[in-house]
Amino acid sequence: MRWSSFKYLVRQGWHSMVANRLMTLASVGVLSACLFITGVALLLSLNVNSFVSGLSEQNEVEFFLTDETTADAAAQLQTQIAAMDNVAECLYISKSQAVEEMKVYLGDDAGVLKDYEGEGNPANPLPASFRVTVKDLAYLSDTVSQIQTLLGASVSSVQSPTELGTTLVNLQRVVGAVGWGLVIVLGVISIVVINNTIRLTVFARRKEINIMKFVGATNGFIRLPFFVEGMTVGAIAGLVASVLVGGGYLGLLKALARPEASWLSEFTRCMLPFKTVMLPMAGLFVLFGMAIGSTGCATSIRKHLKV
Repeated sequence: MRWSSFKYLVRQGWHSMVANRLMTLASVGVLSACLFITGVALLLSLNVNSFVSGLSEQNEVEFFLTDETTADAAAQLQTQIAAMDNVAECLYISKSQAVEEMKVYLGDDAGVLKDYEGEGNPANPLPASFRVTVKDLAYLSDTVSQIQTLLGASVSSVQSPTELGTTLVNLQRVVGAVGWGLVIVLGVISIVVINNTIRLTVFARRKEINIMKFVGATNGFIRLPFFVEGMTVGAIAGLVASVLVGGGYLGLLKALARPEASWLSEFTRCMLPFKTVMLPMAGLFVLFGMAIGSTGCATSIRKHLKV
């Protein structure tokens, strides 16, 4: 096909959009609505997953040591614990450091610990400990068991969020499965609805297609304007949906940033930044809209070419 013919057919596609503006608006509206709903579901899934991931940062386990554990033995054990696969960090908290931390916790009442201050103070009842941060909560129980085995008689007790870790891991899996399942279902619904809408558009212009076919136009010559029209409608719908979803998300972020919404701060801090999530989503919307629009036109016009 010559370049001049290609440009003519592209212009014809755009001209047909204007000439059939009502069907064009209907197609843009339906596709924008489907993309908007899909985008809301995707944003909800991503942010809930981010919130659960934020809660998963509560991955600290504390192993309290017996008073018989010497500083040299603790240093060797600390090195061995830090070398484990699922351990991100291992801090040794001495008995005197434990007193200082307790003083910070007590605030104005810290004076009650004055008699327990100092390194090697025999009156200090607080135990030394290892504060271990794990990398993956899914392996928290196994990691705790390995460290307990390593410490042996040196450990007196363990403070571990094992149940919380298991709950968060399961919750993250459920949220991910439900969220992405919802996005997939809405995506399929969008494809079906848009395909049917485009079928109505093509059906309304079936006589035009038949006339072009009778005068000797090739299938490619007939298809290209519809293909251009479908891609353009899809791109416009993608931009409209991006503006709607982006505007709504930005408004929500601003509303949650107000002082009166401070009680939601734990959730707000985990929400994805606007630029991080909306720029890729806008590009995805436009590409998805163009793909659906052009594919819908190509498949819908097929049976009308059999004259």
